Amino acid sequence: MKTDLIPENEPISGQRMKYLQLVDHVNQLIDSEQLHLGERLPSLKQFEKDLGMSKETLLRGLNHLLEKGIIEAVYRKGYYVKKRSVNHSFRIFLLLDKMNVMRDRFYHTLFDQLKDVANVDVYFHHHNFKVFNDLITENLNNYTHFVIVTYLKEDSSEVLNRIPAQKRIVIDYHQSGLEGNYTAVYQDFENDIYDALSELKKSLSKYQKLILIAPNEATHARHVADGFLRFCMEHNVDYAIQHQVEENGFKKGNAYITFSRYDTDDVMLIKMARASKFKLGEDIGLISYNDSAVKEILEDGITVISTDFEAMGATVSKAIKSKEQIVMRNPTHVILRKSL
Repeated sequence: MKTDLIPENEPISGQRMKYLQLVDHVNQLIDSEQLHLGERLPSLKQFEKDLGMSKETLLRGLNHLLEKGIIEAVYRKGYYVKKRSVNHSFRIFLLLDKMNVMRDRFYHTLFDQLKDVANVDVYFHHHNFKVFNDLITENLNNYTHFVIVTYLKEDSSEVLNRIPAQKRIVIDYHQSGLEGNYTAVYQDFENDIYDALSELKKSLSKYQKLILIAPNEATHARHVADGFLRFCMEHNVDYAIQHQVEENGFKKGNAYITFSRYDTDDVMLIKMARASKFKLGEDIGLISYNDSAVKEILEDGITVISTDFEAMGATVSKAIKSKEQIVMRNPTHVILRKSL
């Protein structure tokens, strides 16, 4: 499946992704023998009329069927039924909090490694506990495995414990209160930041104060703060913890650590540095969570602490295919760039 199969404007809380509705529709036509092997599928215009979907969404669904080998495209003629639905060994319920670059990396690794043995259905809860609860409750009997990201203000353990332990796979955030032998592949936020700052100690030594920007809404903020405080105390570093970027106290010699959801804190700090004619990496330091192509080139490169989401996807795939439970800390790396 190609990276453009998850459009940012179409994930809707509580619903299957739209292009998968076309996949279900075509499979139903084949299973009910309204479409036979070798027959031509209805035209895009007919699908638009019958299903009320955009052409772009329909093409994504058709591409999914092409990659599964269920249909084939004949140049200038259309799409034809090639075979019946693939009877995969596993059905995966993947519940994400949102879609971003990091989740995309995880998803595509998972899909690529399981595409021959599993169907993967993707849902989103957008940090809404009711949506989270309803999606899991409504699908408890429909899947062989449940791969879930939490990051909710509410305690999600009671809902997660409704899923049989051998089917339960919790990723990214190490949820407490879970029962049984289940798979968990998680970021160890406290030790990750402690280890990262220890690795960056020499680069940090030119700054007078280390400031952690820890947004109130971030579920994992307390764990990051614990590792941050441990490093600062052990190494006698002057520090501060702020819930948002503050203009008061912004001065030469500060180094900042950010992990805002949409990198807005990075943007604000860069703007403030420019306004004060401070040079990033000399007068002001910046460390950001989660690498991206933008951070690689922004301001000649932003130093990042970034977990390996491809490795996370590979570990989850291994657990599913081997039918074993794996509990492990996911690897996290530091990439030193000019912002420090």
